Amino acid sequence: MLARLSHTRLLRYAGLFTWAMACLPLLYSWIGQWRDPLPDEALAHVMPWQGWACYLAFGAGYWWLTRGLGQRRQALDYLLLTITTLAAIGLGFYSETGLGSVLLMVAACVLPWLLPLQLGVVWLVGAQLAVVPVFMLGLKFPLFEALMQSMLYAGISGFVFITSLVALQQSEAREEQRRLNAELRSTRALLAESARVNERTRISRELHDLLGHHLTALSLNLEVAGHLSDGRVKEHVQQAHTLARLLLTDVREAVSQLRESGAIDLGAALRPLAENVPKLEIHMDIQHPLMVEDPERAHILLRCAQEAITNAVRHAGARNLWLSAHGDGAQVVMQVRDDGAGSEHLVPGNGLQGLRERLRQCGGRLDVATARGEGFRLTMTLPAASSVDPGIPEGVAA
Repeated sequence: MLARLSHTRLLRYAGLFTWAMACLPLLYSWIGQWRDPLPDEALAHVMPWQGWACYLAFGAGYWWLTRGLGQRRQALDYLLLTITTLAAIGLGFYSETGLGSVLLMVAACVLPWLLPLQLGVVWLVGAQLAVVPVFMLGLKFPLFEALMQSMLYAGISGFVFITSLVALQQSEAREEQRRLNAELRSTRALLAESARVNERTRISRELHDLLGHHLTALSLNLEVAGHLSDGRVKEHVQQAHTLARLLLTDVREAVSQLRESGAIDLGAALRPLAENVPKLEIHMDIQHPLMVEDPERAHILLRCAQEAITNAVRHAGARNLWLSAHGDGAQVVMQVRDDGAGSEHLVPGNGLQGLRERLRQCGGRLDVATARGEGFRLTMTLPAASSVDPGIPEGVAA
């Protein structure tokens, strides 16, 4: 069962479980108050409604913060982190216990996912130091003992922080490994298609250069022999000449078919990119078959698709991505769009600049459309073949 849960879900459920268990002593004292009314001096130690409000605010904030650890950070997340920290401190103040420090330990597991490492450590230590006045006023600890108690909780929180940091690093490593595996599978499919095309091209050239020329020479010699012979010999020579010409025609057709089928199926290389992408549903609409004659152009389109998917995962905060690719023989049009946050003012980064440069080298273009709340839409147009087709050298047999 645990194998089905990711690092983020385990951290979330463990934190929520600890938050729920912290409620037990508070709930016990509250129920005891109603079953057996306490004297006035004892009522001072029963947590008021403000403490319960802090407790519930922490649970709600933690639940929301951990709903999508590892996704794009939003301004609301930093506000909720501040609220949960203050709620934990408030719980300790109103309950006059160390439960606030316990909840700060729970909040420590969120810090590596939201803040840089140095700022996360400062936030952790600062939050625990903020509980020192609670220990002094509520539990009547001297300053030194309150400080030592706070540092004890800070040390345990540091262990939680490091554990969560390791989980974050493992999550990033797993995502990088998944991305590299997807690229490897796509590249392997593209190499297999390229190898098939190269083998067909080699066979067609061998047929053209060897059999074609030899059959042409044989046909010419048989034609000359037909003029120099007579009688039954001439009849057999003419039959041999006819067979040679038929065989030459068959070789030409075979070479033409091999050349016409020497294109790469780009769809076979694109489909592995959609496998096992975390937190992103990829919908593909690819023409079948989508043939591209130039292996270099197929490689460019593959790299463009990889970059678009990576940008959607890392920066767009999208849940769905639609990739469509179609060709009409003259050009291939690939469109990638997502349902992410989008941007009001587009500032092209290295990724978009790299896409535009790759396409421009082969006569293609990149069109980008985005707006706040409408995601990104990338349209890549690339000629299916170069303007100069080297083909197979034409000779007597072609």
